[in-house]
Amino acid sequence: MSKNNAADNSKGLIMSEKEKMLAGKIYDPSDKELLSLRVTAHKLCKDYNETYETEVEKRAEILKKLLPNADGACYLQGPVYFDYGVFTRLGKNFYANFNFTVLDVCSVTIGHDVYVGPNVSILTPKHPLLWRERNAYYKEDGTVSDKEFGAPVTIGDNCWIAGNVTILAGAEIGSGCVIGAGSVVAGKIPPDTLAYGNPCRAVRKITENDSIELKDLL
Repeated sequence: MSKNNAADNSKGLIMSEKEKMLAGKIYDPSDKELLSLRVTAHKLCKDYNETYETEVEKRAEILKKLLPNADGACYLQGPVYFDYGVFTRLGKNFYANFNFTVLDVCSVTIGHDVYVGPNVSILTPKHPLLWRERNAYYKEDGTVSDKEFGAPVTIGDNCWIAGNVTILAGAEIGSGCVIGAGSVVAGKIPPDTLAYGNPCRAVRKITENDSIELKDLL
């Protein structure tokens, strides 16, 4: 018995692999329930990616199954890639450009009016640093598995996530933020902040002086 399971049992709890996964504990990704959820999500992603953007009703029906926790209207250009989909919550008026990837082994919560550029990835999984803990192993029944865990990601309302941004496990982006292109977000970004870099760092507050009305754009 692993220390992880022993800790659960000591409290009189018997957690499913899905419950352990969502709680950020070490879990078995070869679990049948999780495998079924992934296969379903991957099929729905493939179905969505094979539609034309003019097939509005067909796309909407697929998204209802893939992302049942989407809050109202959202637009995903496609292609999209979700590990589970059901563990991702999207706010109203969400937009994602090409190649939006979400590995939602832990919850991904995105607020209202969030816009995502092309090639953005949200990655909640974590893997052991020690190779002997990271490598695949065979269970007693011959199934191949490995040890995984993760941490949730949260993005507040009214954010712009520019192209080629990677958001890692445990990241928290406050409302009103702009994350610059190519950034790798691994920690907390306070609200109303312009942040960029690898690692992504808060550069300055966004203020009314940033209004496009004050810029010569003509």
